[in-house]
Amino acid sequence: MALVELGDIRLNTREDGDPNGAPIVFSNSLGTTLEMWDPIIPLLPDGLRIIRYDRRGHGGSDVPDGPYSMGALISDTEQVLDHLKVKDCLFVGLSIGGLIAQGLAAKRLDLIRAMVLSNTGAKIGTREMWDDRIASIGASGLDAAAGPILERWFSESFRASPEITRWRDMLVATPLAGYLGCSAAIAGTDFYNTTATLTLPTLAIAGSEDGSTPPDLVRETGGLIKGSDFHLVRGAGHLPCVEKPDEYARVLTDFIKSTGHI
Repeated sequence: MALVELGDIRLNTREDGDPNGAPIVFSNSLGTTLEMWDPIIPLLPDGLRIIRYDRRGHGGSDVPDGPYSMGALISDTEQVLDHLKVKDCLFVGLSIGGLIAQGLAAKRLDLIRAMVLSNTGAKIGTREMWDDRIASIGASGLDAAAGPILERWFSESFRASPEITRWRDMLVATPLAGYLGCSAAIAGTDFYNTTATLTLPTLAIAGSEDGSTPPDLVRETGGLIKGSDFHLVRGAGHLPCVEKPDEYARVLTDFIKSTGHI
């Protein structure tokens, strides 16, 4: 783990794999830390430079006062990659991480040569929905909201397993200002027009049981990009990398190889 100083904010980062290898960057969901990717990291091919980070308001990163803008989250990611001297990476973004991927690809195509849009959309929900959620969680806290959130995140069978404890703990440990700040960024984001202009190799991944970004939304978003591929992980919810790590890593590895990243 290392803190990257970005002027007015410090972001927690982690690198694994080959420091001289082809870079692959992971951006996780709202209410999780970079550890969300732990189940698949050991399953990826050798020879990759694996980069993860906690966005502002999450994990080991600073928690500035909110609300945050999507532009700020994209700029944070851009600055991290510039700091780490990353070019032509394969960027894997899940949920809000997928929104960041789309915005970053539109802004700095020199940084990204291919991307995975996992369990995300060009627009996620409505401003009214997010405003209601921000007000409710702001009043009652994440502990009280954890049940409904986990229902949207995971399949029924996974929620009944002992593994759910780790992910509930991660969610409720998220600083409230960070969760609400990033929720505001999602509420104000609509990338339909900009994403439709992108031409880079793209794989969209959805979970059949996803209550946050349903498969049709993910498929539609991937379909905005000419030549994109789509994969449905059956029996998994919003975090298929957690519920079905073997399948997720296999599909991701196939995409890595198909794009010539290794």
